[in-house]
Amino acid sequence: MVKSETAWQRGRLDSSNGSQRLLFGRMYEDPEIELAAFRGRNRVFCIASAGTTAFRLADQHEVVACDINPSQLAYAKRRASCGPVEMGDAERAMSFARSFMPLAGWRAKVVRAFLSLSDTAEQITFWRKHLDTHRFRAAFDTLMSPTILRFVYSPQFLSFLPPRFGFTLRKRLERGFSRHQNASNPFARALLLGEGCEKLLPPIANIRFVLSDAASWLESCESGSFDGFALSNILDGADPAYRSRLLQAVRRAASRDAVVVLRSFVEPPAGLDTNQADRDRSMLWGIVDVRSAKMF
Repeated sequence: MVKSETAWQRGRLDSSNGSQRLLFGRMYEDPEIELAAFRGRNRVFCIASAGTTAFRLADQHEVVACDINPSQLAYAKRRASCGPVEMGDAERAMSFARSFMPLAGWRAKVVRAFLSLSDTAEQITFWRKHLDTHRFRAAFDTLMSPTILRFVYSPQFLSFLPPRFGFTLRKRLERGFSRHQNASNPFARALLLGEGCEKLLPPIANIRFVLSDAASWLESCESGSFDGFALSNILDGADPAYRSRLLQAVRRAASRDAVVVLRSFVEPPAGLDTNQADRDRSMLWGIVDVRSAKMF
């Protein structure tokens, strides 16, 4: 068998050796995308991560939540049993970045005023006048440069980022502010202030938690087992052999009308008409690919 690898199997964002860690205390993915894509379908395979997408899908579907990182899976299970939201390494990195906001001219009062807006045209005017300033652009692009990011992330997690990632991410944020109302968007508040609206959940019973990499576990399933696949961005940082394995495993495990949702930080190729990144209120993604598993 050809060896295949994914960057997620180390359970760390950085390059250092050590035990697997909790990477994500929150999910920066809008589960409304999956809810719409899987409507009317029954059994769903989902990357566990911080659990948010699995919990939302469990309202309407039978869910299998899989994660290769035991620390991440244990956290999702704790949350499903009424556990609190915790801080992962991604949140710590984002909190560090936000600590520089005052130096970029972002005062908390101004940011909160921006987040209170509900008119998207007003939001874009406010963004360009008060927040997307020359000083902010220079600071943000520096923080998002490979030179700085490599202190936090391993090369595998940087290899797929688009050139001028700071510029690209700023444009994605502006796209999001032009489409989604800030006042009702919890992802905007989480990104800009680090504040979430997550509450303690009642116990969630209809989720099966599985410790495995996605490809290996799907290869063990019967053909046609799932009607939907919420794959997060697990192919970011995966080598070509693992990507091929996963695609084949998904197609085999998919029912006749199954749908796949796959995210990525990469910029979309021209003509990708299945891309719904502009609908995702988290505003971070280059690709939110929603398509039939037959086309996957």
